[in-house]
Amino acid sequence: MAINLRTTQAETREQRLGTITQWEGRAADLARDSAFTYGCGRDCGSGGRRLCELSSPYSQASMCAEQIAVTNATIIKDTVVIQHAPIGCASSQSSTSRYSRDLAARRGWKPEDPKSICTNLGEQDMVFGGVERLADTIRQAFERHRPRVIFVATSCATGIIGDDVDGTARELEDELGIPIVPMHCEGFKSRHWSSGWDVIEHGILRRLVPNRPTEKRDDLLNVIHLGGPDVFSPLVNPLGLQVNLVMGGNSLERLADLSIATATVTMCFVLSYLATGLEQQYGVPEIRAPLPYGLDATDNWLRDIARVTKREPLVEAVIAAERARIAPELARLRTALKGKKGFVAAGAAFAHGLIANLRELGVEIEDAFSYHHDPSTDSGDPQQDSLGHLVEASGDIENFTVSPDQHFQAHAALKRANPDFVVCRHSGTMAILAGRLGIPVLPIFYSNDGLGYEGLITVGRGILRVLPRRRFYEDVAAHSRFPYQKWWLEETNPYALEPENVA
Repeated sequence: MAINLRTTQAETREQRLGTITQWEGRAADLARDSAFTYGCGRDCGSGGRRLCELSSPYSQASMCAEQIAVTNATIIKDTVVIQHAPIGCASSQSSTSRYSRDLAARRGWKPEDPKSICTNLGEQDMVFGGVERLADTIRQAFERHRPRVIFVATSCATGIIGDDVDGTARELEDELGIPIVPMHCEGFKSRHWSSGWDVIEHGILRRLVPNRPTEKRDDLLNVIHLGGPDVFSPLVNPLGLQVNLVMGGNSLERLADLSIATATVTMCFVLSYLATGLEQQYGVPEIRAPLPYGLDATDNWLRDIARVTKREPLVEAVIAAERARIAPELARLRTALKGKKGFVAAGAAFAHGLIANLRELGVEIEDAFSYHHDPSTDSGDPQQDSLGHLVEASGDIENFTVSPDQHFQAHAALKRANPDFVVCRHSGTMAILAGRLGIPVLPIFYSNDGLGYEGLITVGRGILRVLPRRRFYEDVAAHSRFPYQKWWLEETNPYALEPENVA
């Protein structure tokens, strides 16, 4: 289905892709039932299907799509983000500032605090509307910071009262003479935080990517990533390609260059919205090979880049050199990790990639925890079926839990798995929970760290660093308590409270 850039609002992942956040069973069954399609209803004859989700009686945790959209807009240079919201929605800006400074340190930029302002809506605004407050805030932001672009993020509150954010943005854009980009990211619009990525990418595609067909560059490769170090240049520079690294701290110039590149790759299919939109609107082809986790997948990823960019004569030498470079260390890691039992917890395609990495390292994986599942991607190309590719390439995962990071479900899944270690995205819920259960944890904040040939080595070394800390984690577990009754502490089915199981 084509991405609709005529409207200011991105369709949610549930609407476009059929994203689900709750499921339990074998990974092969989920891949089969997804069939990498999404239709208008269950077996409706349109060639797609709607996956049936499980349900839980309550929720202990959630993450807001607004935070994802606001964070990634805030770290774009020369911009100001206005959160049209009560002040509580702006509490995430403290972590955004830390994230921005960490990115600067890793990438060699001058560290500076990102610029964000909250309209601080109160009771009067909720009754009489907040568009006047929004207009005043936009003017103040312009006078104070002189940005080149202003983003305006909506919130649950403004969605409920129906403020005309789009109209206000248009009026102030004419007055101030700079782009003012609305981001419709009300938290209640989508059950999953990943819709926040679509919101910021939608705004970028509509307003910040100019059409420059006469300036096409055959040596520029767009790389859309979640932030962190540039692990891509060492892989593609030998092919004569330069990297345009975006979405993990951008300049407006980098965003403007998106339309003149020779191709686009993403390090995670949760970011496919921007890549598919660039192909649809500007003819920049999207590399659709399976993500570069593990040796064979990385080989094929590089080959697809070379094919699309017409550099096939160069690629085999690059692959051979990289394999030879890591071979001694990879052999050492495989010997050290042989027979170890791991557990992966991350979002969708990144979880699938980490499982592939661990299996390449000789680690046994029979249990995994994914924060959501996309039955399809925006391109609709089955090559991007990362779960199906994982099952086909390295085998099934017996216990594959899809859960929106619910503590009580994660507790049961970890009890069932009883792994030697956990590899997880971020250092939040899952990392803390596993540590309190006495399990060594390797949290990976920047997903780039697991990519490509070097990613195998990085992940393997990380595991070997945390395994000797088991005694520390056991001491933590001995002094930890959980707010669950004894019968749940002994439960190993994350969805034991699902209505059909209770009945």
